[in-house]
This record gives sequence, structure tokens and C-alpha cells, in this order.
Amino acid sequence: MVKDLYYSNPESRNPYELDLDALRKGDSSQCMYAESQQVHPALSEIHGIAVDDKGRIFICGKDSLEILDSTGKEEKIIIHGGIAGCIHIDLSGNILLGMGDHVDILDPQGNVKSRWYSLGTEVVITCISTSGPDVFVADAGNKIVYRCDYSGKLINKIGQKDPATGVPGFIIPSPYFDLATSADGNLWVVNPGRHQLEKYNKEGKLLTSWSKASMDVTGFCGCCNPSNIALMPGGAFVTSEKAIERVKIYDPQGNFVCLVALPSSFETGTKGLDLAIGAHGEILVLDPVKNLVRKFTERKKPS
Repeated sequence: MVKDLYYSNPESRNPYELDLDALRKGDSSQCMYAESQQVHPALSEIHGIAVDDKGRIFICGKDSLEILDSTGKEEKIIIHGGIAGCIHIDLSGNILLGMGDHVDILDPQGNVKSRWYSLGTEVVITCISTSGPDVFVADAGNKIVYRCDYSGKLINKIGQKDPATGVPGFIIPSPYFDLATSADGNLWVVNPGRHQLEKYNKEGKLLTSWSKASMDVTGFCGCCNPSNIALMPGGAFVTSEKAIERVKIYDPQGNFVCLVALPSSFETGTKGLDLAIGAHGEILVLDPVKNLVRKFTERKKPS
């Protein structure tokens, strides 16, 4: 019950203070996945994960990026320099890296194809996705999504507050601002301060949205969640959170399906649980505190 999430002694505690310990216990009966593998990257600092159409796993971080096969065996380390905060692999195998205020694009062999100019002051790139010739870049610093071409030329901005068209504007209290392109070529963007996911077309028209602000496991709470998302092949959403470190699945309409990983699976205070979908539907979770890629596989249903 909600009341159980608060301290019960108002004389010694703030009665409205959230008891995170209670939330961190979670309910194992709602967890339909189990951790099946831990992969130890060679990188000393990891920030982003992506999977290509062959199921290979790409990890970016400080100074380098690492390529693993679908089983987690290392294939290649590419020295790149700088800190890549996020990574995306397009359908041609090109590697797009968010380098703070700009994007670097590498070919499938890891050679630099292009390096964009800075997108502007106060830019903090937190996610990149592509659809055809379009590159979508999430900027947590300026609270906006850029639609660019592959040269870095700005085509339009997405998510600017506009009451006339129903666009609420992004609320981003911390540098966690994620997005993903759907199979129909549209864009799902997290509005973390509203505990909401919003679907836009490439021109920036808001198509639909769903929100789950709740203390219950079925929703999102805190200042700004979810922190990261990934789209499953059928259109379901995988989400991760901070403050209450957990991973969940929602169906394409935004209804809670199950837990993937309980809060107790992670160190208290873990942030940046980036997500990807593995070659066989496994959910890959980047754990930057333990410096691991953790693979979660659906439990077998009783026959």
C-alpha cells in the first residue's frame, strides 16, 4: 500500500519523506526475467550500449569503444579519444557517438567518417537514433531534440513547448534524456520530468503520449524517470530508472507488463542504466557502477 512507503513515526521523521528502502525491495513475483550472463568490458569507464542487426554488442565510454559478438566475446577495441556518452548503430553499420556537444560518425570498421561541429552552447548529448537519412539527437542541456542530416545540418527541432499544438515541452532536471525510433519511422522521446513518453513524427508533430506517474511499481516516480528506454521488436517498451534502480517492460500502449530487474539487483545510487535488446530478445543492461553488461532472459513459463 502507498502508506507503507512512508515513515510511520511523524514525531521523529518527516511523514512525507519517501522510504526508498521499502521501494527497493520490490516484488519478485512481478519479475518475469532472470539474469543469465554478466559481461565484463575491457573499458574502465562505460556510458552507452547498442546492438547492431547482427546482434553484436557495442559499448562506448572513455577514450575507446568495444565491440563484442552476440555471446559477449570481445571482437575489437577501437581507440577513439574523449568521452562518448551515448552510442547508436545505424542500419548500414555506421557508429554514431555522442561526444558532449557534437556527434562523431565512424564507419563499420571504426574509422572516423565525419565529426560534426558543436551543436551549440550548453549542449549535452544524451542519446542518438536514426531513421533513413535523419539523425535524431537528444540534448538534455537545452531540453530539445534535433533532427539533422548525416552532415550535422539542422533540419528542425522537436519538442519545443507549444500550447497551440499540445506540445508540453520537455522537463529535464538531470542529464538523462532518452529517445528511440519506432518501426514506423516516428520518434518516441522520454519527457522524464513528466514521467511521460511522447511520440512525434519527424517534423515535430506530437502524435500521442502515455504517462505513468505513480509510487506503485507500475509507474514512475522521483524527479525524472524513466532515465532510459529501448524498444522491443513488437513495439513494447523497456525502461530503466534511477533513485529506485529497476528495469521494467510496458506494452505498446503503455501498460505495465512486468519487472525485468528488481532494485536490489543494483548498487544503491546507480544511474545511467542504458538499455539494448539482444540478438534473441534478451534485455541488455549497462551497469556503469559495477562496470558490467548484464543480460536478462525471460523466465520459462510453467508448462
